[in-house]
Amino acid sequence: VQLQASGEGLVQPGGSLRLSCAASVSIFRFNSMAWYRQVPGKQRESVARLTSADSTSYGRFTISRDNAKNTVYLQMDSLKPEDTAVYYCSVRKGTDTYWGQGTLVTVSS
Repeated sequence: VQLQASGEGLVQPGGSLRLSCAASVSIFRFNSMAWYRQVPGKQRESVARLTSADSTSYGRFTISRDNAKNTVYLQMDSLKPEDTAVYYCSVRKGTDTYWGQGTLVTVSS
């Protein structure tokens, strides 16, 4: 399983950004899909998780899926400077966990 994340960028506070994570296999194979983030010097933290639903909202963040494109998205709205981090997508298939490469999100004026 290979995961290709995209959508990194610089956005002003209050803005929005959408990250994408394209899988090399059908996402129907996965037990769950998730986004994490990490700031240098801190532990990686969970941001959003999706199992069987098409989308789930976590306040300012919404995780969703497009089965036809084998892609998971993270829509981030009302971004704050403290949301600045490297974001990682992750999927679980059975007992195995796979990670995409990190994608940098910077929220700054």
